[in-house]
Amino acid sequence: MTSKASDEAVAELLREWAPRQRWFAHKGVLAHVQRIERTPLDEGGVAQLVALTVRSGEGHDAAHTVYSVPISVRPAPDPDLAHALVGELPDVDGAPAWIYDGPHDPTWTRALLTLVAAEEGAGSTTFGVHGHSAEGGLPVPAGLRTKVLSGEQSNTSIVVSADEGETPLIAKVFRVLSAGDNPDVVVQTALADAGCGRVPRPSGWVDGQWTGTDGSLAVGHFAHVTEFLAGSQDAWRVATAAVEQGRDFSAQARELGRATAEVHAVLAAELPTEPATPERLAALADGLLERVAWACTAVPALHDVAAAARARVDAVRHVTHAPALQRVHGDYHLGQVLHSAARGWVLLDFEGEPLRPLAERSLPDLALRDVAGMLRSFDYAASTVPEPGTWGARCREAFLDGYSAVAGSDPRTGDQAVLLAALELDKALYEVVYEARNRPDWLRIPLDAVHRLLSDPS
Repeated sequence: MTSKASDEAVAELLREWAPRQRWFAHKGVLAHVQRIERTPLDEGGVAQLVALTVRSGEGHDAAHTVYSVPISVRPAPDPDLAHALVGELPDVDGAPAWIYDGPHDPTWTRALLTLVAAEEGAGSTTFGVHGHSAEGGLPVPAGLRTKVLSGEQSNTSIVVSADEGETPLIAKVFRVLSAGDNPDVVVQTALADAGCGRVPRPSGWVDGQWTGTDGSLAVGHFAHVTEFLAGSQDAWRVATAAVEQGRDFSAQARELGRATAEVHAVLAAELPTEPATPERLAALADGLLERVAWACTAVPALHDVAAAARARVDAVRHVTHAPALQRVHGDYHLGQVLHSAARGWVLLDFEGEPLRPLAERSLPDLALRDVAGMLRSFDYAASTVPEPGTWGARCREAFLDGYSAVAGSDPRTGDQAVLLAALELDKALYEVVYEARNRPDWLRIPLDAVHRLLSDPS
């Protein structure tokens, strides 16, 4: 028996429920549902996928976003899913229908994985999805034990447990739908196809089409399914545990530098690169100068370093030997890396900064931007204890030693040093504004870093 709650009723229910979810990008703003598209993913119609076009804000401040909302629609309440209840609605013949948050329902996840394994589709030419298995990809486990990971902000990840001899998987559902190829799928697949062991092995992905915010047909990715590294720990936890216990982390940081350079080398070989022309460097310098102005306006404590900051980033336009632009991680920090006993450091989440437009996140960039992000992350890890001493500085140098050994050039010398200094300062300035607005107790961490970076003669 399949419940058939109307699209209008489902849209009204989701309008109330969605703004309370972690993945909803416009919290605190009145949201209006402009369009709902909906399709079943399985024959029974229990597992469904909704594309919800939402307008948040008014007038010039209005933003239009298409959210992917997986739901399960059941004719009777399921006690095992009580924690995931979205609401109760009448279906088309007046009988009740219970709507659940799909990722928490193993039936929904099984429907998604079936599309991937069978390379089948669901829906229509205007709103539909299609599964793809990666070449030589991991098979879908036979069991149906699933768990939604907590803590994720912009997406939803579902762990699929495996029986002995099988590989557990993790399915990442992209909550904000953006036209174009998602770099998390493109970059990780390219790395895996090249035999790089520094990323999880792929199983497959789901792409499809929906009505874009402008009313035209949009095409892009809905989900990505990869190996789940059971028993691994993220590098942030490993690093902060070392800080708290007073243990040196230099050896691990050096190996992480090597892993980072290995990934950059494969990306440069497998995906297109572009020369860092004087015009591109001038544009980069202009963008960095805009960030300096923005940060100094937002945080008055930066006024006394504004001139030095402008000089540091403006030096980028005078670089003559910059490395080529290439695909990069784009949002690199200790939380984006896992440590596996069998594999060492494994890099995750190649989506880039989630608030940037997808098209921008797919553009070639300086690999040194990833290096700068990790250096800032070491600084934060060191600051989790009152007296970190030289822990962070040792990690920075070890990471750069490892990176240099594989890359064949040292980011601390020549024009690369100029670029790295500007990019790290840019990251620290962003952090100053973020902390001032959201975590003022943490403001000293990036503010101290800004002063330290500007006191460095490089």
